[in-house]
Amino acid sequence: MARFLRWRSVASLVLQLAVLSLLIVAFFMRLPQVSGLSMEPLIRSGEYVLINTFAYRFGAPRRGEIVAFRHEGDAREVFIKRVIAVAGDRVRIDRGRVYVNGAKLDEPYVRDADGRSVPEITVPPSFVYVLGDNRANSEDSRSFGAVSDDRLMGRAVAGVWPPSMLGAL
Repeated sequence: MARFLRWRSVASLVLQLAVLSLLIVAFFMRLPQVSGLSMEPLIRSGEYVLINTFAYRFGAPRRGEIVAFRHEGDAREVFIKRVIAVAGDRVRIDRGRVYVNGAKLDEPYVRDADGRSVPEITVPPSFVYVLGDNRANSEDSRSFGAVSDDRLMGRAVAGVWPPSMLGAL
């Protein structure tokens, strides 16, 4: 009888944890499938990425974070890019080299840099400047400008599928 009660207790705990996990995922997480090459090699097309939708309710995005957002021109598609500059930062791109507040960024994550230049801008309040890691194949702030904080869905925290991608970003 004691063994049955112990198993019943364990089963109850597992069920409670499963329900809690489902609620957390349902209300605070999203799992979009990546479409496109802009974040390669870190995130590849066809992979699924876990997005923490609660991340920016009490804090602002920081440089270097990978964010998910919906672009004004395409409200259905989820974009995933890296935050390069935040509100008040001055950003310019000179033949593919990125400068924030006058300092050249060290970007070991960049794949296939391109030679484009973008004149200096100051990121407006409540906006972020985002770029893809695969600059030669990325539609990002160079083409559509800074992204409003209210368009951010959240921070990309982990790759979850396929299993070879499993892990923190």
